[in-house]
Amino acid sequence: MRGEFVDVGDARLYYYAAGTRGSGEPLVFVHGFPTSSHLWHSVVPLMPAGHRVVVLDLLGYGRSDRPSPSADLSIRGHADRLLRLLDLLGINYATMIGHDLGGGVVTELALRAPARVSRLCLVDTVAFDGWPGREVRLARATMPLTRHLPGSWIGSILRADLLRGYSSTELGVHSVDQFIRPFCEPDGVEALVAHLAAMDARETVAHEVRLKDVVVPTAIVWGADDPFLPVDLGRRLHEAIPGSTFDVVAAGRHFLPEESPERVSDVVHSLLTR
Repeated sequence: MRGEFVDVGDARLYYYAAGTRGSGEPLVFVHGFPTSSHLWHSVVPLMPAGHRVVVLDLLGYGRSDRPSPSADLSIRGHADRLLRLLDLLGINYATMIGHDLGGGVVTELALRAPARVSRLCLVDTVAFDGWPGREVRLARATMPLTRHLPGSWIGSILRADLLRGYSSTELGVHSVDQFIRPFCEPDGVEALVAHLAAMDARETVAHEVRLKDVVVPTAIVWGADDPFLPVDLGRRLHEAIPGSTFDVVAAGRHFLPEESPERVSDVVHSLLTR
């Protein structure tokens, strides 16, 4: 496994590569808000041999650059950068696996550049008008105040909220501290505010009428007890995307790639046989 930085336009993105190249198409993993490539650390080792695996930090997350004031942090903006990253890495098409906001990003890619997506896996993903949640809406309403709060305060608020997405508090605390660390640094609060401001359900609402055009094999997996994105969103996606499969993890919450990596891996393995 190796990590590298690559210039994509005027921003530097971090990604790490794993797996072994073979006859199988590459697998690209895309995290959501407010996580990072660390989200997939238990899933990646379970991927089948013969596939190049690419796991990135979206702009403004993890080790990637902080967004500039003019950076496009919308779903479309992230999808644009992902396309350019694929070009730079010489990846013509790949299986795309996305969680949360990352699911919206890879869905955008499947709709806009279908030749670049061979298969699609959506894990507890943003969809339709079912996001952002109440907590995010409240945070956006108080953004002028948020900008002036110490990073440590922001971190404690984020930590308490994100832990609701885990069944295991012990696991959650370890990972959440990694996820929120960049937002607790001196320039991190502005980055967090920018991410919050960019969240717009109109993007996924616009996807709704086009989901019938997703023709690649698609798998959807959801935590039955996801407190942020209700499982009914997954059912609606399943009904909207022809031929998709839908797996529900009993007692699973939002962060399935960490708490149920074997189940997520099983879904990906099955998807790769279709």
